[in-house]
Amino acid sequence: MARILAVDDSEPMRQLVSQTLKTGGHEVVLAVDGPNALAIFAAEKFDLVITDINMPGMDGIELVRRMRERDTEIPILALTTEGDESFRRRGEAAGVDGWIVKPFKPAQFIAIVKQILA
Repeated sequence: MARILAVDDSEPMRQLVSQTLKTGGHEVVLAVDGPNALAIFAAEKFDLVITDINMPGMDGIELVRRMRERDTEIPILALTTEGDESFRRRGEAAGVDGWIVKPFKPAQFIAIVKQILA
């Protein structure tokens, strides 16, 4: 069982991600935005981070950059409506390991998470 930090400013999306990951047998900690995620990330240990990209205040790209300052090894997935190649390049430059476009199919989502944790 992996311990996963999931970051999204949308309550319904946080709940969907949480339920999907728990169905896959994972422990999930939720964060409501970038600053909240950074505080949790600094205090606790995780096997994976999944973050939204478009969030108010600190976007997911900046969040990933700051997380990478603390930990260069942890896998980070972007979960976003942004499928645009320029966003992907910015995300990869910041340290994103994989990209999942919303809306997602739960089985596909779990498969990607399993693959990145392997």
